[in-house]
Amino acid sequence: MNPYPGDITNVHGIRVGQAHSERGKTGVTVVLCRKEGAVGGVSVRGAAPGTRETDLLRPGNLVERVNAVVLSGGSAFGLDAAGGVMRYLEQMGCGMDMGNVHVPIVPAAVLFDLNVGDPSIRPDAAMGRSACMNAAKGMGQGKFGAGFGATVGKLVPGAVPQESGIGSASITLPEGVTVGAVVAVNAVGDVYHPETGEVLGCAHMPDGTPVLAEGLLYGHAPAPQQIRIPAPGTNTTIGVVAVDCKLTKEQANRLADVSHDGLARAIRPVHTQMDGDTMFSLATGRTDSEVNFVKLCAAAAEVTARAIANALLFTRP
Repeated sequence: MNPYPGDITNVHGIRVGQAHSERGKTGVTVVLCRKEGAVGGVSVRGAAPGTRETDLLRPGNLVERVNAVVLSGGSAFGLDAAGGVMRYLEQMGCGMDMGNVHVPIVPAAVLFDLNVGDPSIRPDAAMGRSACMNAAKGMGQGKFGAGFGATVGKLVPGAVPQESGIGSASITLPEGVTVGAVVAVNAVGDVYHPETGEVLGCAHMPDGTPVLAEGLLYGHAPAPQQIRIPAPGTNTTIGVVAVDCKLTKEQANRLADVSHDGLARAIRPVHTQMDGDTMFSLATGRTDSEVNFVKLCAAAAEVTARAIANALLFTRP
């Protein structure tokens, strides 16, 4: 099955940089918004999030534009990567002008991958800066950046989770507005193709037999006593949806909200107490075209689901 076309860098004003550690099996993905920044929003639906600078994105708070969004592995340790992104952007003259200094606005979210590689190696400020410097290399999908140590399918004891990664997709609407998403998929649940329903990622028994988490919901194998509840926060799907039209801060937050519909289309179960599922939104305002907001929201959910599918499709051998 072919991956979906496009990626979030097709949105005018968006670049993506990534860096990872082979030994640590972890990494960072930075979504950069050019010097002028972008109107931002956020929606946290999982019960075990690890985030930074999300309060400022709420409607009514002072700051409207952000300069970058950081997606990182390393659990809460990975939030350190945002400091390196801030310093890089400060040197580029980006951020709120406070007279004698520019303060870049860099929200971030993390996923848990410390049980995949060397847990002593986590994304830090140096890796965050490296990701920014790699932005000119284009968007890699699969085992790149924040998705380098991602896995899916973690409810069945004795089963082996499937490798996942990071995916991206984009759609250009007839009005000329491009909608894109990038998602690092590290879910406790399984991943399904949003159109065909084909299972793209799930746990497998040691003999290779696939085991679906949905069996837990509908009374199929594994038996209820075999259910393993992972520790809170040991999973999490995080991402960014972006558009190049103009949005208000309230609309940007709504766009982040509805992008979770894409998660629900592709991941089952999703938004659990073991996941910290978080989606950011960005509106660069680089095009003057107007588009019906309902259509824009529908496209945001669609590209998010496609990006999740691509995370698994690009990881396949």
